[in-house]
Amino acid sequence: MNFQAPSIHLDSGLEIGYGKPLARFRQEVELTGGTHFLLARNGRGKTTLLRTLAGTQKAVSGNFRVDGFIQYLPEDLRFDPEITAAMVFRMLLPKTRLQEALELANRIELDVKKPYGRLSTGNRRKTSLIMAEFSVKPDCGNILLLDEPFSGLDAFARQAFEEIWKQSSANVLRLVSCHPDYDAMEMPSALMIEGNSARHLHEEGQTWSVLKSLMN
Repeated sequence: MNFQAPSIHLDSGLEIGYGKPLARFRQEVELTGGTHFLLARNGRGKTTLLRTLAGTQKAVSGNFRVDGFIQYLPEDLRFDPEITAAMVFRMLLPKTRLQEALELANRIELDVKKPYGRLSTGNRRKTSLIMAEFSVKPDCGNILLLDEPFSGLDAFARQAFEEIWKQSSANVLRLVSCHPDYDAMEMPSALMIEGNSARHLHEEGQTWSVLKSLMN
């Protein structure tokens, strides 16, 4: 199937923030399909960048371009506390993807019959991630902007989603804000905000143990 590959282009000089800049890109950045991590200390602009790319917040200055069907999954996304995850999926997912979504929910032990308001933080996160992943369009490039997607998730569920990421890297670009939890975690492509500067670090075999030493 032919489709335009997803991409994010950030111009040199792009500044993000609220009124005044939090971070500035000193060099041009081009991201394509696959997983890219967004790293910074708290309050340095990770969520701000995701919101800017999603179009819910204006850049302070400079330009960027996104090519693809965009979904932004904020860390604080909530659904009606009275409805179940199964109801969320039936109402919002394409019918052709519903069965796959329910099968994944069962595999990662998400109780889709329990009211959303009674789910744990981790299971609420599973609900949101399933919604995002199974809303991906098969006939075009997709961009998923994920803010702390693994917050509260157990290792088994995390691995299940990482497998989905590997299988769909051709037509899905994922920009993932996260706090890595082990030094050997591979991050061959990372956007890092250091102080008030942002840059793209990309190298095969690059790990969190190397990257964290650069943060300030």
